[in-house]
Amino acid sequence: MKQLIIPVLLIIMSSALFAQETFLPNYMTDYEKSQLEYFRKNPTVNETDDTNPPPGPVRTMAEWEELQALQITWTGQLAILRQIVDYAQEECLVYIICSDSNSVKSYLTSGGVGLYNIKYLITAFNSIWCRDYGPWAVYSNQYDTLRIIDWIYNRPARPQDNVTPVFIANYMGVPIHQTLVAPNDLVNTGGNFMVDGHGTAFASKLILSENAPGNPYGVSAKTETQINAIMNSYMGINRYIKMDILPYDVIHHIDMHIKLLDEETLLVGQYPAGIADGPQIELTLQYVLNNFQTCFGKPYKVIRIPMPPGPNGQYPNNGGDYRTYTNSVFVNKTVIVPTYAPQYDTTALRIYRESLPGYNIVGVDCNAIIPSLGAIHCISKEIGVSEPIFISHSALRNTSNTTQPYEVKAYIKTKSGVSAAKLYWSIDTSAGFTQAAMTNIADTFRANIPAQPLNTRVYYYIWANSNSGRTVTKPLPAPRGNIQFVVTNISGITQIGNTMPEKFRLYQNYPNPFNPATKIKFDIPNSTVVTLKVYDISGREVLSIAATKLNAGSYSYLWDAKGNSSGIYFYRLTGDGFTDVKKMILIK
Repeated sequence: MKQLIIPVLLIIMSSALFAQETFLPNYMTDYEKSQLEYFRKNPTVNETDDTNPPPGPVRTMAEWEELQALQITWTGQLAILRQIVDYAQEECLVYIICSDSNSVKSYLTSGGVGLYNIKYLITAFNSIWCRDYGPWAVYSNQYDTLRIIDWIYNRPARPQDNVTPVFIANYMGVPIHQTLVAPNDLVNTGGNFMVDGHGTAFASKLILSENAPGNPYGVSAKTETQINAIMNSYMGINRYIKMDILPYDVIHHIDMHIKLLDEETLLVGQYPAGIADGPQIELTLQYVLNNFQTCFGKPYKVIRIPMPPGPNGQYPNNGGDYRTYTNSVFVNKTVIVPTYAPQYDTTALRIYRESLPGYNIVGVDCNAIIPSLGAIHCISKEIGVSEPIFISHSALRNTSNTTQPYEVKAYIKTKSGVSAAKLYWSIDTSAGFTQAAMTNIADTFRANIPAQPLNTRVYYYIWANSNSGRTVTKPLPAPRGNIQFVVTNISGITQIGNTMPEKFRLYQNYPNPFNPATKIKFDIPNSTVVTLKVYDISGREVLSIAATKLNAGSYSYLWDAKGNSSGIYFYRLTGDGFTDVKKMILIK
């Protein structure tokens, strides 16, 4: 494989850029904007090797899959990079793109960081934002050969960044495929690409405008259909969900306000009502929920997390920093989250820990870097293992079934073949897990969890071993981390709106009086266990909705009282120290 040739004039221009900027922000500088016309007429895409799509179908790995390395670029924001190295090298190799390994080692050790799982890759670079220009890991035939995909970076005045994927692919001895030559020349950016590992990807419509007629990058104009075809052939994307750009995020990268926590869970940033990008985020979320389901054909689960204000309480619409907690990165069993101020961080880190049980959730202060419109996710790039064990599993959800076993099934494949797969389940993790061998039928492995009584919380995970001796679990931090569901009749409770209430509230039922059904609405400000009960006038309990954990949000329960007599009833909501009771009247 050849290195991309960078014209001498571009190197000179890049040097001029460095003379003006000591630290390049994530957004395009005024100087870079002034050079766009030159780059439009003189595109840097003069490489002719490795430009064909990968052979056969490919799959882009999800961020929570097993990593062999995390890549960063050592330039500016060294205190933040040092903390990332400290946490990441506990989980995998850290590839550090740098100009001098000795200075990197000195800075790391001066901060008490060990040097035991690091590779120093000496090469030229322009900026820290490797999420946008770094390598993308895909696998032939879902699980086979590891390959690197390289797009055209949407910062043409940073040509040395643009060749980083080629350098890494050469270093690793991994085949690379580049979207450099028409009709497949494609400009894209990693912060605006979120993938579930099953062929679904999310992006803002920036991907459309940057490849449209008259684009400033000199690439051939493309329709959305043509862009989708390129992403399918190079990345294995068969469903490319694109959302309207937001007014205040400037760079229009979706990792600033949304994140996939797994194949079926969206972590979505939330502003106070009517603030900054809040209204557009709510519209975008409703668009996704109304039009798309998960890769397993289920509704997406949504977890909300605050978008905190800047130091003076100002949000982006009033000049405040675009602070975000969704700009985090998975590094095997650890998740590194940007932090800003304790009064906001405490809530955000709690939401991560409740949403990703068993993961090591750590925070890194990002006040210094967030004015440049990026945080942890923007300055790190994951590289998958060479021989993954691909486990595709739709997590069991809450059920009212107390009589039939709960079937757990998973499609499992790996290059050397699966030697064994097991299901581990428990109703009391302190007492350990029960093991059950999974039966293989056409690469789908199955095992059952016995039926459980109401109010039982079930914990489980899947374990698989390859013929080459590799072992992996789903979720990755099992058994400490596991999948959970509750046997409950709470299925009548549905989440409404997408707001994040500020306090607990129990509303008056509607209609009231009623016959025979009425809705009971309530708000909860944080993830907690709640119980809803109904009593008759004598205090006798006539309905109990099993205690279960709900995420922050507004909820509604439809009570059908056709089997109850006319009269006065009381309903009570309890949770996290809150209790409230209201009266309702059934008239038949």
